Amino acid sequence: MTNSQIPGKQCEEKRISRRRFVQSACAAGVCGGLGVGGYTWLIEPHLVKIREVSMQFRALPEQWIGKKVVQISDLHVGPQVSSEYLRRSLGMVSALEPELTLITGDFMTAHGSEMIDEAARVMEVLKPGARGCYACLGNHDYGHRWNNRRAAGELVRRLEGLNVNVLRNESRELEGLQITGLDDVWAGMFDPGEAFAGVDWEKPAITLCHNPDGMDAEEMSVCRGWILAGHTHGGQCKPPFLPPPILPVQNRKYTAGEIDVGEGRRLYINRGLGHLRKVRFNVRPEITVFQLERESA
Repeated sequence: MTNSQIPGKQCEEKRISRRRFVQSACAAGVCGGLGVGGYTWLIEPHLVKIREVSMQFRALPEQWIGKKVVQISDLHVGPQVSSEYLRRSLGMVSALEPELTLITGDFMTAHGSEMIDEAARVMEVLKPGARGCYACLGNHDYGHRWNNRRAAGELVRRLEGLNVNVLRNESRELEGLQITGLDDVWAGMFDPGEAFAGVDWEKPAITLCHNPDGMDAEEMSVCRGWILAGHTHGGQCKPPFLPPPILPVQNRKYTAGEIDVGEGRRLYINRGLGHLRKVRFNVRPEITVFQLERESA
C-alpha cells in the first residue's frame, strides 16, 4: 500500500502542509513588516522628490517669464535629522540654479538657541538664487512652546549673515514680483495687516506663510496670488488612498500640494525636507520647483 492509500499518513501530511503554510505566511508577514519598517525609517525620510509646478500670474513681468523659483521648508536641524542629509539636499537646490530661493520656516528643532550654530553650518551649503533667498520663520524657530523670541532673533541674525533674507511681517519687491513673509501663527507673531501694507495686489505676489492655517485668518482675505506654506510635512505617513491620520492643522484640507483657495489665490504646501520623528511613508521629502509663467487671457 502506498502512502497515498494510508488514511493516517494522509492526515499527517495535510497537517504538515497546513503548518508549513502558516509558518511561511507568518515569516512572510514578519519579513514584510520589517521591510516596510526599514523603508519608512531608513529610506523614505531621505528620499527627496523634486516636484515641478507651474506658477502662473496674469501680469508677470517679461523678465520673470520662464524663470525658476525653488521652495524648501521644514529642515528641522536638530537631533532627529541628519545634517549631512540636509547638506546634500541643499546642494541639490543649489544645483537647480533657481532665480529665487524661498524657505517657509522651521529651520531648526530646539528648546532655545542650542541648534543655531548647526543650523548655520547646514545653511552655509545653500547658494542663494540669482535674485536672492527669502524666508519666513516657523513655530519651531521660536524654541520650546514657540515662545523664545530671543532665540528666533538670534537665528534670524545668523541667517541674514548667510544672505538669507528673513521677512517678518514685511514685503519686498523684486523687479515687479512682490515677496511677503508672514511671521508664525503659533508663536503669536502673525500680522498680515502689517505685512501687506503697501502691497499692490494688481502685481504678481508670492506670500510665505509657514502654517497654512493662517490662510483662514480674516486678515488674509485681501491676499491674492500664491501663498507658499509648509508645517504639515504632508502628515509624514499616509495610507494609500486615505488622508494622513495626523496633521498639525485645524483645517484638514491643508495637507500638501497645490490647493485653489478661491478669490485669485493658490496655496501650495511643501512636504518639507526634515522631520520631527524619523519616519515617512508615502510622503517623500520635497523640493518644489516653480516655473513662472504668464497666465493666458
